[in-house]
This record gives sequence, C-alpha cells and structure tokens, in this order.
Amino acid sequence: MGKVVYKVGDDVSTDIIYPGRFMATVLPTETPQHTFADDSDFNGKLNAKEIPAGSFLVGNENFGCGSSREQAASCLKGWELIIVAKRFARIFLQNGINLGLQMIVCPNIEADKGDELEIAGDVLKNITTGKEFKITPHPPARQAIIDAGGLIAFTRTRLLAEKKS
Repeated sequence: MGKVVYKVGDDVSTDIIYPGRFMATVLPTETPQHTFADDSDFNGKLNAKEIPAGSFLVGNENFGCGSSREQAASCLKGWELIIVAKRFARIFLQNGINLGLQMIVCPNIEADKGDELEIAGDVLKNITTGKEFKITPHPPARQAIIDAGGLIAFTRTRLLAEKKS
C-alpha cells in the first residue's frame, strides 16, 4: 500500500519527466535528482527524501511519450516509485521494463494525490474511495524482467543458472 504523491495528465513526455538540459547526466545514480525538475515542489520533495519508496505516481494516457531517452525511466526507478498509467508510450514502457521500473497499466484508474492505493493481484484498489480497478498484466516475459530488477539482472541470473546446469 502507498500514497499517490503525484498525478499527471495525458501525453507526459520524457522531456517533462527528465528535461533534455540534463542529458549530460546519464548515470542511474545521478539521474534521479532531475526527476520532474521543472516542478520545483515535487522535485524538491523527492530530493529532500520526503517521498517514501513505493509511493505511486499516477498518469493518464501516453505516459512517457516523446524521445527514447532511458533517463526518464531511470530517474523514476531511482526513487523506487510505482508508476500507474492508463497507457504507457511504447518506448518508455520497454525502457522501464529493461530497468525494472514498477509500472502498472490500469486503463480505468481513478486516483488523486493523497489517495491510498493497494495492489491486490490483478486489481488496483483505491482505499480512499473504495473503488477497484482491473490491472492489465504485462506479458509473463516482461513481468519476469521487471521482477528480476531489470534486463541485466534477469540475463545475469539466467546465465548463471545455465552455467550451473
């Protein structure tokens, strides 16, 4: 269970999530400090560590559209936020999976900042409103990569398992 700490609308681009002026900073240990940098209130709360891991960021349609910059997913992963959206942009979705970013596709989500959310199997419960929303599951191969912590961790685990056999 966690709180919705940020809510955005449709067509949130990777440039909003991770502004292009910070593209010289690409290390996953450094990108988080620039998450939603143009929203000084939210960015400040993140950098002051006022937002706990496992908090929810809720988006609508086409979250992560725009460029293919991996840093947009990397900066969110650095805060261990759970991203819920009605729909993700294709390249952002794949970048997020490759990095092990917790992303939930929930086409009918209704949640506002401050609402308490809980994931219960294939349902996302809004504890605050009492409403429940069906989650669209990721294909098993994609979910396995997310669960492993990203593509590198997934591949490493598989290679080590093969080496032992």
